[in-house]
Amino acid sequence: MNDWFFRGDYGVVPTNYAIMAMGLLLAFVCGHAVAWAYMFTHTGLSYSRSYVNTLIFMPVMVTLVMMILANNLILAFGLMAIFAMVRFRNILRDTLDTACVLAVIVIGLACGTLKFTSAIIGCLSAVGLIFYFWFTSFGTRHHYNLILNIQWDRTPQELEELRAVLRRHCRNILCASQHFQESDGTLDLSYHLRLCDPARSQELLDELRTISGVRAVSSLPADDQSEL
Repeated sequence: MNDWFFRGDYGVVPTNYAIMAMGLLLAFVCGHAVAWAYMFTHTGLSYSRSYVNTLIFMPVMVTLVMMILANNLILAFGLMAIFAMVRFRNILRDTLDTACVLAVIVIGLACGTLKFTSAIIGCLSAVGLIFYFWFTSFGTRHHYNLILNIQWDRTPQELEELRAVLRRHCRNILCASQHFQESDGTLDLSYHLRLCDPARSQELLDELRTISGVRAVSSLPADDQSEL
């Protein structure tokens, strides 16, 4: 059985499985490095855990593609033809979905070039990565406990008193939106908060209502809505 497995690639170029494993592992480690850099440097509001996972998934799959091609020009043109035939009538909104499409194309290409062992290894690698992301929740940053909406009827320059209260109750504060209502002169503020003690959220709301200038306060649990 073991002899069949390690002689299962019947392509033109023999497969060096030690080098293949080293290449896949290196791609996995390098993808992690890029993903960590993206996580710590990202400052926008559109952070997506799925995109971070894709940064690790993609180099592993591309490495497998290049190993299967093995500098064969005919196989390279065949790969281009396969991608040219792929059409999607619905838009893949999740980047990890696109990576999974690439994975099954690569596995199909491995089978089509008689590299059966490479196809098995590629399939196990793809499935292992998917379960790895699911089990470890890799890419998830700190989540927010509470979404807080406030109507402020004083000037924006006088928000320091409000911010001081938020800093006393929260570990992390993100001002998600700030909109001025010209009709009544109020400022609509929306904050994503990570509370020091989620069980004391009502104390925060009660204290905010005592601040001069706070016309209305509403809140709802954030759960993991900040992660896509």
